[in-house]
Amino acid sequence: MADNRRWWALVVIALAQLMVVLDMTIVNIALPSAQAALHMSDGNRQWVITSYTLAFGGLLLLGGRIADLAGRRNTFTIGLLGFAAASALGGAAANSGMLFGARALQGVFAALLAPSALSLLTTTFTDPKDRGKAFGIFGAIIGAGAAVGLLAGGFLTQYLDWRWCLYVNVPIALIAFFGALALLAPGERHPDARLDVPGALLGSAGMLSLVYGFSEAESRSWSDGLVLALLAAGVVLLGLFGLWQTRARVPLLPMSVVKDRQRVGAFLTVLLVTIGMFGVFLFLTYYMQGVLGYSPVKTGVAYLPITVGMVTGSTQVAARLLNRVPPRVLMVPGLLIAAGALAIIAQVGTEPAYASHILPAMLMLGLGMGTAMMTSVSLATGGVAPRDSGAASATFNTAQQVGGSIGTALLNTIAASVTARYLTAHAGPGVNRRQLQATALVHGFNVATWWAMGALLLGALIAGVVVNADRAPTPQAAQERTPEPVDSAT
Repeated sequence: MADNRRWWALVVIALAQLMVVLDMTIVNIALPSAQAALHMSDGNRQWVITSYTLAFGGLLLLGGRIADLAGRRNTFTIGLLGFAAASALGGAAANSGMLFGARALQGVFAALLAPSALSLLTTTFTDPKDRGKAFGIFGAIIGAGAAVGLLAGGFLTQYLDWRWCLYVNVPIALIAFFGALALLAPGERHPDARLDVPGALLGSAGMLSLVYGFSEAESRSWSDGLVLALLAAGVVLLGLFGLWQTRARVPLLPMSVVKDRQRVGAFLTVLLVTIGMFGVFLFLTYYMQGVLGYSPVKTGVAYLPITVGMVTGSTQVAARLLNRVPPRVLMVPGLLIAAGALAIIAQVGTEPAYASHILPAMLMLGLGMGTAMMTSVSLATGGVAPRDSGAASATFNTAQQVGGSIGTALLNTIAASVTARYLTAHAGPGVNRRQLQATALVHGFNVATWWAMGALLLGALIAGVVVNADRAPTPQAAQERTPEPVDSAT
């Protein structure tokens, strides 16, 4: 592929990935308006988010293997068209059930789209120098997508209608679709990557059970029978999945993908990072809108420093140093800077603290996360045999999605319980209930943010101990080590 053509291909891939990442948060700001318009109960409104994460997180491994089997450009374009159709259906939803179903369909097609996008990036950019730049841009997209989603959601909800938070995906997906047809190579199919049906059922059921269990923990409790049963079933099913993968003739998740020390370090780091970050985004949104009284648009604009930091960390720090220094030299400091940012955020009170706390913390958070995430993406997908790049990409995306689901459920449960205890302990005659409510809410957020910081520190520890490569691996190295099997039909 000519040099200019490759960079235009990156635009197409990044556009599709931005749409998928952005869709995780753009609906959050629109949720109150959608709830009122479709008459959802407080108990049911969570399904606007959960139906998407359930389908996405539970089907990613299957989507990655389908990409290897059917060809990455094929699954990429099918995912784009399906995502556009599901978004249009959700935007036109006449009732809550229709919206929930459309969000689940978005998750299904996102599970096809996301691993295909990362695989195409890995196989398109094989030169170490260009690959560093490409992964820098891609890492910035992943990191900043959540903040961009909040910004776009604020503008669309306030100036148009909540439905446009879904409709906006249609033109984006169509542009990426036609760009993919024009710019992306058809992609090699791997006949040896046959679909492992038992593995697909066990892996998908285990992921669905875990994600569903963590999602239900937010509205029920961690001791609820259904939550415990779902989490236990998820662990058992994933254990059976792992056992089956060691015996399957053509496994859904090749053991070579998860036996590599560098990739395991990257997967665990990404899991812990997203556990901490998804909850913090939610807390900051509630803090700015519920405590400081920001409008949806003002809240979105307030997130821009994170985007600036993400882009700087990915493209100006990690991309420039990735091929010059060991990966952990980038990952560990990046995560420590991000953890320091959370320590600042965890000290806010009910008085306005955007300029003194939130703004500097957001810049630090973006810089640290952009550096660490871009490096993790390169570690997770580099050095994988071409026939397994879909599985490796899917595993990386699964770590992100599961981490986000766990983090949202865990940190929200911590924040809610701390807030309830604070209210009980400080309630009494003569107390300003409105002020007490705000103080208790912020106190709950602060305690949960300290836990989020702990997740990032643990991620830094794992990156420092497990990741020991001198340089990030490249696809070329994997191809040299693992020659492609010859198709017997040729």
